[in-house]
Amino acid sequence: MNDIRRTILWVIFGFSMVLLWDQWQVFNGQKATFFPSSTQTAASSATPSVKSSGSSEAVPSPAATSATGSPADVPTGAPSPATSATKERLVVNTDVLSLTFDSEGGTLVHSAFNKYKDMDRKNDGFVLLDESANRVYVAQTGLVAGSTGGAFPTHKTLMTVVPGERTLKDGQNELQVKFESPDIGGVKLLKTYTIQRGAYDMAVRHEVINTGSTPVAPQLYLQLVRDGNKPPGESSFYSTFTGPAIYTEAKKYQKVEFKDIENNKVDVEKQATNGYVAMVQHYFASAWILPDGLKRDLFLRKVDTNLYAVGMITPLEPIAPGAAKTVESKFFVGPQEEKVLESLAPGLELVKDYGWLTILAKPLYWLLDKLHSFIQNWGWSIVALVLLLKIAFYWLNAKAYASMAKMKAINPKIMEMRERLKDKPQEMQQAMMKIYREEKVNPMGGCFPIMVQIPVFIALYWVLLSSVEMRNAPWMLWIRDLSSPDPYYILPVVMAMTTMLQTALNPAPPDPMQAKLMWFMPLIFSVMFFFFPAGLVLYWITNNILSIAQQWVINTRMGVPPQFNLPKFK
Repeated sequence: MNDIRRTILWVIFGFSMVLLWDQWQVFNGQKATFFPSSTQTAASSATPSVKSSGSSEAVPSPAATSATGSPADVPTGAPSPATSATKERLVVNTDVLSLTFDSEGGTLVHSAFNKYKDMDRKNDGFVLLDESANRVYVAQTGLVAGSTGGAFPTHKTLMTVVPGERTLKDGQNELQVKFESPDIGGVKLLKTYTIQRGAYDMAVRHEVINTGSTPVAPQLYLQLVRDGNKPPGESSFYSTFTGPAIYTEAKKYQKVEFKDIENNKVDVEKQATNGYVAMVQHYFASAWILPDGLKRDLFLRKVDTNLYAVGMITPLEPIAPGAAKTVESKFFVGPQEEKVLESLAPGLELVKDYGWLTILAKPLYWLLDKLHSFIQNWGWSIVALVLLLKIAFYWLNAKAYASMAKMKAINPKIMEMRERLKDKPQEMQQAMMKIYREEKVNPMGGCFPIMVQIPVFIALYWVLLSSVEMRNAPWMLWIRDLSSPDPYYILPVVMAMTTMLQTALNPAPPDPMQAKLMWFMPLIFSVMFFFFPAGLVLYWITNNILSIAQQWVINTRMGVPPQFNLPKFK
């Protein structure tokens, strides 16, 4: 039974690693290795055609199933010859953002975050949106024809920049950036970005004016266009999900891999009256948000070689000659700060993806954030959180360690009996059960307490991996960034040593093969942590040290002096 107990514990440990790896794959945007979900192929007519801001080719056409009915002609998107505007790029600065707009379409083509620095260039803000020789990641909007047909201003239309403030000054709470299109197809588009102090979201107002003599019914599209490359500098060892996502009340949060778009293997909701579309990567995201109740078609599309789009098309009611129609929207570009995301739109906090353990991870993050509000150091907050978890699970751990201590106390008697009856397996099993009954030992007593805690600590793993607050956050001494590996590998070495010490304190399995596995598996597990962020390693070291201390105290109280069972590899 002692062998069975240890085998079950290793099965639990192995299964938890399988679950962790499986969800890691999903978190990275890969297909689940062990528990895959089927996907369906979406019809090509269900998504609009989109081209990048760097191309003069087609912009979105309404889907065949769009809310207005039949598709319209796809406009060429060439700049209008009727305008005297010149193409220019406009830099706008607030206290937290540095943004660059292109007068071609009033497109947002560059964003940098003043509070979150680049990992390599510490004095520069982290760049998310960008349109350069190496990267394409832009936010575009424009109009396409509805049921009435026609060509309207798109993200390829050269617009006039309305003069105004370009830097948020002291005492100023907001600034506006305005673009005005020329008259195209009897329609003029006024686009206004309103950016507020301290905010990563901005209100974007589209005012559509009918300058012609007949009613028009265009459709407004909002889209994010991005290349399919991983973010620069991201670790290949624990890379996280990068790609588009859609949220609706009906289907909730839906991540889509770039390769699934490439292969037309996308199964997402196509129409909704709520939600958002987003581009997600580790720590940061961008999203277009329309008001609830507004009809919209949702689309995902490959638009060029290694270039993909996610967006929404919403129909406008017919606009009479001389009248105007305004659509209010919101655009977010910034870090995945959970409290900020929750305040902006329902479900937006899900871009910070905890996977299948969200129900546990969210309260753990809440507690970690509360601890940080008192401690003001994320490293010590991690230590304090693990300490609180160990206190919460104290009695469960006590039962597990007490069971292990009893097993350790009777281990010499078990070993002697196994040696004596090694050629009589049936008698050996009966004798072992007799010893357990006489000593009142339950060989399974340590399994359940450990099983209960595994999901909690896996959830904490995802909290620490996903939280942008760890980025560039110092702990002490040489650890200046909890989101990066220890530069001197001191923490991983300490973690390996504490793991080995914890293993040595456990009673040695009678079976030689199990004894070897007890040392090899923790050692391999420790080696993995050499490449993990320092914050994750710190949390595991803290857990190990507290577990060793509790096990030592319980063994001593039960009259089983702690001893080290060193490996024998003969």
